[in-house]
Amino acid sequence: SAAPTSPPRRDFISVTLSPEEVVGVGGYNNSKAWRRRFCWRKWKQLSRLQRSIILFLIAALAVCGVISCTSMGEPWKSLTNKSLDDRRTEAEIPGLKLANPAVLPAPQKADANLGDYAELSPQKPPKLPHVRRSPSSLQLKPPRRDVKLKTRHDTSRIVEKLVQAEKEVKTEKSVISWRGAVIEPDQSTEPPSSKIKEPEKPSSLEAEDQKEPVPINERQLAVIEAFRHAWKGYKEFAWGHDELKPLSKSYSEWFGLGLTLIDALDTMWILGLKEEFEEARKWIANDLVFDKNVDVNLFESTIRILGGLLSTYHLSGDSLFLEKAKDIGNRLMPAFKTPSKIPYSDVNIGRGTAHPPRWTSDSTVAEVTSIQLEFRELSRLTGDEKFQKAVDEVMKHVHTLSGKKDGLVPMFINTNSGQFTHLGVYTLGARADSYYEYLLKQWIQSGKKENELLEDYMRAIEGVKKHLLQRSQPKKLTFVGELAHGHFSAKMDHLVCFLPGTLALGAHNGLTADHMKLAEALVETCYQMYAQVATGLSPEIVHFNLHAQKGHKDVEIKPADRHNLLRPETVESLFYMYRFTGDKKYQDWGWEILQSFNKYTRVPTGGYTSINNVENPSSLEPRDKMESFFLGETLKYMFLLFSDDIDLINLDKFVFNTEAHPLPIWLPA
Repeated sequence: SAAPTSPPRRDFISVTLSPEEVVGVGGYNNSKAWRRRFCWRKWKQLSRLQRSIILFLIAALAVCGVISCTSMGEPWKSLTNKSLDDRRTEAEIPGLKLANPAVLPAPQKADANLGDYAELSPQKPPKLPHVRRSPSSLQLKPPRRDVKLKTRHDTSRIVEKLVQAEKEVKTEKSVISWRGAVIEPDQSTEPPSSKIKEPEKPSSLEAEDQKEPVPINERQLAVIEAFRHAWKGYKEFAWGHDELKPLSKSYSEWFGLGLTLIDALDTMWILGLKEEFEEARKWIANDLVFDKNVDVNLFESTIRILGGLLSTYHLSGDSLFLEKAKDIGNRLMPAFKTPSKIPYSDVNIGRGTAHPPRWTSDSTVAEVTSIQLEFRELSRLTGDEKFQKAVDEVMKHVHTLSGKKDGLVPMFINTNSGQFTHLGVYTLGARADSYYEYLLKQWIQSGKKENELLEDYMRAIEGVKKHLLQRSQPKKLTFVGELAHGHFSAKMDHLVCFLPGTLALGAHNGLTADHMKLAEALVETCYQMYAQVATGLSPEIVHFNLHAQKGHKDVEIKPADRHNLLRPETVESLFYMYRFTGDKKYQDWGWEILQSFNKYTRVPTGGYTSINNVENPSSLEPRDKMESFFLGETLKYMFLLFSDDIDLINLDKFVFNTEAHPLPIWLPA
């Protein structure tokens, strides 16, 4: 057999390399140095064209990146700021406090969860034409030193710059419904401390936060001219005295406290009359003395003197006016020392004694329930609770009294027994009118927390609708009459023309929408009380025809009622109606009234006079008296009516007392 064949032989070569040798021959070890050399060799292998294209693309990408970052920066910044603002707002809402004494932004309105009241248009004020709206709070600044006022023949911007603070925050909160009213949830209020504190001075805002002034118009200039003409007569013939007698070029005294001057202080500030204001301030500083043996009426001195001083302090920030307000406030306190805590009508501010009128121990209901806004504000500013405690006790007592008729109150209340007297007579005119006004305004002043006041107000308006509301013939004007022991009288005082403005203010603050409808009807009636008279001026009292008679108008005027005292109530309501609706007809109606005042009551040597006969233009029978409220109220409301600037005394931040002196709405604390 053949021998076995051996397998083929295979040869191997073994090579061992050290790491250094691998690197030496160009091996890959992922080191940074190796990668740099490798990339550089690859780059050098590219042609010049290829390298240029790559460099161009890199540059283009870099430019695009820069543009993209710039465009994204602003949205990111605003988003960040918004987040910070939201956190700041959330921190502020739970606790409410007074921002400063000068301007206190209004409490938040309940815009959400309105339920059946979502249709209430008054909750969102309509935009006025040419109004520069601002989301911020504002403060009226003192008249600028460099501004010179122009006459009506030299138009210029003279309205002072208004400044703004933090934006009012609207919150979604559950609301309370009471007989058709949409109101804020009840919140606790920090009561005034019994410890006297130094008042905070209204703060000035930085220049960058200031708002450009809204140019005043020709109608406002006409009001300024009218005020200056009235002031000319007062300054020349009645300086430092209570009231001007323009025809006899003399004066009359009531309290001997410069009533017209004090009543007109905040009007001058709002109109921008710097020189006149400074002259009046100098008299206040040097000549106004309350330590004198004189009887003053508690109500009139509170609404005109105390109210005027407090308002001027808030607008100007000048502590002189607050010191004078504290002085008169303390001197009026003896009026409350009665068995029932219902105040006497008269106070001797020098002796510190008080007493009722000589013929009765009664006070009028309007007088004892229309001093609350002023005394409550004095407590807030001074920290002394005695002022607010005294007037709050009056309201709480009246709230519990019997003798009302569906919320309507009699005209008199006894200071000894604390009970209503002269029962069965109900009116919204003299002796009762401002009781209803102050029910609503105290609720607004306190930040809508005192629901007892609101309930009384709502009941009263329902009582008006049920018992006092009628329509005249032939124009079917809606009017408010009087009720005496079950018998209706178609008599309406001009004083009742405060009611349309008050109803509109309530509707603006969230009350039932039919209040605004009633306001629109009543303000038309008040205008007709002027338009249907030969002079274009309303008498003090009118009677309406309930049945159509040939040759008779809606309005009848009795000889004893045909005088005009230059009253403000109709112009006041026109101001509220225009501010909340933006309807120009209200401005036009006010303009007609101002022209009638100028035509029939203006005295060439200075001042305006009340007249005895509005029915006969050729026999006016002037009374030779210019009431202080003509400057304190009538011309002020005229000026505000003709303004399209919603922030000129913003009604979400101020509430007017019954003498047209604006006081701040409190921020809940």
